Amino acid sequence: MLPSRRGRPARVTAFAALLLGTAAAGALAGCGDTGGLRDAGATAAARSPARLWPGLPPASSPAYDIGEVEHARVEGVAVPGGDIRGADPVAAVRAEIAAHPDDYAGTGARYHETSARMADCGTDDPENTGDAEDTENTEDTARDGCPVLRPYYRDLTGDGRPEMALGFRLLPGRLTAVRVYTVEKDRLVRVMSYDDAVSAVELAGRAVVVRSPSEVAGYEYRLQWTWDADQRAMLLTSDEMLRADDDGGDGDGHTGRPSPSASPSSSSSASSPSGDAP
Repeated sequence: MLPSRRGRPARVTAFAALLLGTAAAGALAGCGDTGGLRDAGATAAARSPARLWPGLPPASSPAYDIGEVEHARVEGVAVPGGDIRGADPVAAVRAEIAAHPDDYAGTGARYHETSARMADCGTDDPENTGDAEDTENTEDTARDGCPVLRPYYRDLTGDGRPEMALGFRLLPGRLTAVRVYTVEKDRLVRVMSYDDAVSAVELAGRAVVVRSPSEVAGYEYRLQWTWDADQRAMLLTSDEMLRADDDGGDGDGHTGRPSPSASPSSSSSASSPSGDAP
């Protein structure tokens, strides 16, 4: 929230008067102050990290497989001319749903409503696409009732070509699936996959930042993914719990400490409407 500017002229006037008064006093006093160095006191001694339990054998493998590296080809979704803007985002989401029937098919599936409402999406809506810098288009979904959110495009890998950042709602709950796709040899490839209760998603430079509500009032989780050329994927490079901004989330929907979700298998696909990100 921007600070109020109310009362600013009065503060400026008072500050100007104070400067004039100080200048006048200095002129009367002459050169009494030599401007020499002053002792700021002792500097606290630096302390190196203290290692606890040095005899504890170091772990050689992770305790849990949370799908930290996502690099999965999306089958059945064309990328005309190798330009990701030509790929159908809705078709990408449908491909992910088809690849994970246990999560989406039938009334007993976790996200059965997402699957049912895909009928409201039709195909890619060319009027609802854009760049990350596109602030004129405020529509979030391709069509009313469609769970697929508008895609955004930005170069996240540094190769000069845009990637597609895509989201879709995991219904009937309050989770959002966040995906990033790139193109390799004219094929659509998913390089990031994360599901959570989301307060906001941002593109910051070449990073994807996901903000999620915390169980602790006044705090939120902020996770950041950045491109790793060796892994050919967006890796989780920052995972923090920080004080929420004034415009942060309301804390609803988050069920626990976020972790990179191994959302429907890392060998499937997803995609949807379009838009470029700021």
